[in-house]
Amino acid sequence: MYALFDTAIGRCGVAWGPNGITAVQLPEKDDSATVRRLGAGEESDPPPQVLEAIERMTALLAGEADDLADIVLDPAGIPEFHQQVYRVARAIPPGRTLTYGEVARELGMPGSAQAVGQALGRNPYPIIVPCHRVLGAGGKIGGFSAGGGSATKLRMLTIEGAAPNGQPSLF
Repeated sequence: MYALFDTAIGRCGVAWGPNGITAVQLPEKDDSATVRRLGAGEESDPPPQVLEAIERMTALLAGEADDLADIVLDPAGIPEFHQQVYRVARAIPPGRTLTYGEVARELGMPGSAQAVGQALGRNPYPIIVPCHRVLGAGGKIGGFSAGGGSATKLRMLTIEGAAPNGQPSLF
């Protein structure tokens, strides 16, 4: 089951199952591309807990500070290392950032920054697991697998007041 919803950065999608949210998709070039990347069953009206998550994600992308940490996610099929990375990322408050290396050190695995980046590149829950708040060494934007790439990442950081290295907003 999935639903699409409008945000300040475009039309996003969310999928859910009986154990929580299974995926979030940032905007792609059109709704059909967003639905394809979401990889969920049929469109449906969201249940109350998913509707609340949509409202909170929309508010966050409009500049309201909310860590979304209490939104229930379904981790089925997610490797344990990725889950550990996602827990650290979820603890980064809006308006703040960490580097891939800092996340690796937080995990007690210094030297695994590349593995952290790979895990975040496969993040099925962007916005709720704020992979956009994790930057490359020296505060470089780094890559971003969502539609729009690093420009989308920079836009999300700017909305939160966390533009890296004082870079001016593109928006």
